Amino acid sequence: MPSPPWAGASSDNLYFVLITGANSGVGVGIGQRLIDDFLSSRPPSSHLILIPTTRSKAKSADTVLALREHLHHFAHTSKWLETLWGPNYDPQTSISRVHVLSVQLDLCDLRSIYAVADQLIHGEVSDPTGVIPDVRIPRLDAALFNAGLGGWEGLNWPEFARQFFTLGLVQSTTYPSFKKALPEAAVLDSQKLLGGESPKSGASPPALAEVFCANTFGHYVLAHELLPLLSRANASEAPGRVVWTSSIDAGHDHLDFKDFQASRYMAPYESSKRITDLIVLTADLPSVQDVSARYFASPSSFSSSSSDYDDDDEKEKEKKPVKPRFYVSHPGIVCTPMFPLNWFLYFWYWVVMHLSRLAGSPWHTVGVYPSACATAWLALADQHTLDTINAQRIKWGSAVTRAGRAAPKKTEVEGWAWEGRAEDAERDEAPGILRKSVGRKWDAKTLTEEEKKAFEADGRKCWEELERLRVAWEGALGRRRK
Repeated sequence: MPSPPWAGASSDNLYFVLITGANSGVGVGIGQRLIDDFLSSRPPSSHLILIPTTRSKAKSADTVLALREHLHHFAHTSKWLETLWGPNYDPQTSISRVHVLSVQLDLCDLRSIYAVADQLIHGEVSDPTGVIPDVRIPRLDAALFNAGLGGWEGLNWPEFARQFFTLGLVQSTTYPSFKKALPEAAVLDSQKLLGGESPKSGASPPALAEVFCANTFGHYVLAHELLPLLSRANASEAPGRVVWTSSIDAGHDHLDFKDFQASRYMAPYESSKRITDLIVLTADLPSVQDVSARYFASPSSFSSSSSDYDDDDEKEKEKKPVKPRFYVSHPGIVCTPMFPLNWFLYFWYWVVMHLSRLAGSPWHTVGVYPSACATAWLALADQHTLDTINAQRIKWGSAVTRAGRAAPKKTEVEGWAWEGRAEDAERDEAPGILRKSVGRKWDAKTLTEEEKKAFEADGRKCWEELERLRVAWEGALGRRRK
């Protein structure tokens, strides 16, 4: 078998990153930003192995080629790299340090999720363009969960006018109440999810709403199945990271446990992002750990041809007690085709986003490249840096200056504040747009102990429901442990 292009590098100099939904929107910016930031911050002996996921081989090939085109452009035009490496800088040296593979993943198809996890753990990952030979992946250093669906049908114009004239441009375009969700959320065909077969457990599995599955539950299952690659054998190794993409607009009122999947009357996108905030920020809290601990127990090796995988190497992958860290980010307010607008409205949408930034909003990133700032930073930052600031207890947003310079910024979460404790935003000493009072929602208030307890209780409820769904579908699809 031919060796991969990074074969001569030590394990410490390899960095493996999986990105879901990397072929459009913010996912494109994440891939580009990872390449740029990695080359600008890591030593010349290091290699980045990117594994973007798409839903087809054709999209995978297009994505790989697009990322390589960006890599070549950055390597040849970056003044920073020229300054960093001196007058003898050779762009080809940078190009040879980034390698792009791809896998096909449909987050609304649980069998696809299990198949991709099996492929990454037990099989080989390919380059759809044929440049890199098929390779086995020894671990994942970061899994960036970006893929998702919106579930909107348009705008409520009277509500837009009311909010605009009541709260002003910046508040109404940052925390909009005028987005119209589809009147009835799509629910996935359970029989199709089962592959046309009867449930292996004998009991019919719970229904799954499409947006909920794409945004939250599909990623939830994927992270669990990838634990053998994300976990570590001992605490001296840097833990794997799972970075979930949320939204700046994911408040308490967006989640109703009577409509947990937002399949009946809640707005599905905002609801799924509220669940994301809750499970990430409470994952390692004492009040939740007895539930989340079951999730973080590595799944045993499984395959329809499991005899292929009963070797010592696979058993070693399961002897890893150090579990990955969960982090949460959001892209700010970015213009992507996710929201259904015709070309005319999309143009004015883009104009208004820029006006909001010029009016002082730190959250209007507008473009996909600045919107990827927080996620890329969480993926590549030194682990000691993240641990020192307790980054897993903070929601990190991509923020921009009026001139468009991006930086990761702490984001206030309803019921949690910025770091899970009451704070006076006016006493924050962070500079410029990073101040906590900058970009704050109009009705935000100081966190109370009762609100924090309610947030933790909601987090526990989310973990319990997600675990119930995961176990039910694991049984229905016959994912039995050996």
